Amino acid sequence: MTSTSPSAASTYDVVLIGGGIMSATLGAMLRQLEPGLSIALFGRLDDVALESSNGWNNAGTGHSALCELNYTPLRPDGTVDISKAVNVNEAFQVSRQFWSYLVETGQIPSPRDFLTPVPHMSFVWGAENVDFLKRRYAALQQHPLFEGMSLSSDGAQLRQWMPLVMEDRAPGQKLAATWHPAGTDVNFGALTHRLVDLLRGRPGFELNLGQEVEDLKPAGNNEWDISVRAMHGGAERRVRAKFVFVGAGGGALHLLQKSGIPEARGIGGFPVSGQFLRCTNPEIVARHQAKVYGKASVGAPPMSVPHLDTRVIDGQRGLLFGPYAGFSTKFLKQGSWLDLPRSIRMDNIGAMMAVGRDNMPLTKYLIQQVLQSSEDRLRALRDFVPTARKEDWELITAGQRVQVIKKDPVRGGVLQFGTEVVTGAGGSIAGLLGASPGASTAAPIMLTVLQRCFGARLPQWEARLREMIPSYGVKLGQDAALCAQVRARTRTALQLDG
Repeated sequence: MTSTSPSAASTYDVVLIGGGIMSATLGAMLRQLEPGLSIALFGRLDDVALESSNGWNNAGTGHSALCELNYTPLRPDGTVDISKAVNVNEAFQVSRQFWSYLVETGQIPSPRDFLTPVPHMSFVWGAENVDFLKRRYAALQQHPLFEGMSLSSDGAQLRQWMPLVMEDRAPGQKLAATWHPAGTDVNFGALTHRLVDLLRGRPGFELNLGQEVEDLKPAGNNEWDISVRAMHGGAERRVRAKFVFVGAGGGALHLLQKSGIPEARGIGGFPVSGQFLRCTNPEIVARHQAKVYGKASVGAPPMSVPHLDTRVIDGQRGLLFGPYAGFSTKFLKQGSWLDLPRSIRMDNIGAMMAVGRDNMPLTKYLIQQVLQSSEDRLRALRDFVPTARKEDWELITAGQRVQVIKKDPVRGGVLQFGTEVVTGAGGSIAGLLGASPGASTAAPIMLTVLQRCFGARLPQWEARLREMIPSYGVKLGQDAALCAQVRARTRTALQLDG
């Protein structure tokens, strides 16, 4: 993909910073809602989707809480809290609706370019964990968003669902799993390319790759002056924007800090790197067709729940197991080792120190992960694949994640696991911080950006928003008929029937 030639104009209605799924989703939405907007996208690398959105830089799970046990914590009274699971599933249904609209209107040729139906499973062992899974299943079964889930502790059924996981498993173990056919594997890199292609096919869009945004400052009249430097050759350029979206992954924090908006004061970032074991041996890959999630170990962050995933990247099938957490001071996979120290300011150092004080189990966990040997990683893999051989799996490095640190009046600072939209300057700037469920919820996140930053235009956009997202303004969990209708429509449009 090459950069579009810059237009003569240096002022844009919208500037998107970052070449990943978030910027691409917002650009595609705005193009549907108001085709006349002038939009420029700036990415520092030579193609889009080379950081966290890249297919092999994430697990590709369409996060809908069908399998992720960390979204359903156990309460002190022994009941299972499904509120976060419901919210995550609701959000993913919005993304499914937006993608379906683009497919139905011919703007994305085929959903198979980026989306593959893959059953989602939760898998546990041990009496206590089996009991938890049964309670979780019972709680989710009462909600229309989770209709179609099955539970079993029968060995024959488990072997049918996940033959590779059950092969050569020690007899006598208490095992249980849930299975849901409506799971998905998403190639967010391919989806980003499709969305950018959609934008490039219309007038008024400018794609600038190999161009790093170094600074952004208020320019008066609720506009922004943006300083850009070419990664190759170092040529500098200044542009002006009426609205700026900072969707630069881990690089967003630095730019929001430079913007000077009060809403970014006091926010820090904690970078966590991740690694996976990948298998592309066709004989092994053919024996596993699911995303199988287990329980996180004690002290592990929620994003480190172990899982064995079927992946389909550009037609190539493979398996991923992990993640194995690590630590790097970089905020981007292709970032600088100085990213973390440069992010520390007088307004956020107190919160960051408080988080360090209060998260010793996490620190210990990360140290243990960093010091793991290849044999340690193989032992963790064999919890899921008892027959795993070292020679069939290679270690790959995933995208960098930066968790949000915020001030807290009681504890001084808290570490947040999730995504957060930061807006300021009367809605003329927005940025996205955080990680999982991230890409899966890009569409609802961008609806939040629209509501906060384009509120005056929403009344004239509402009819089109309902065309794009039929459940717009409605909670599917509170309308069983609409929930069934939306799920059926998106299942057909996205070819998720098998």
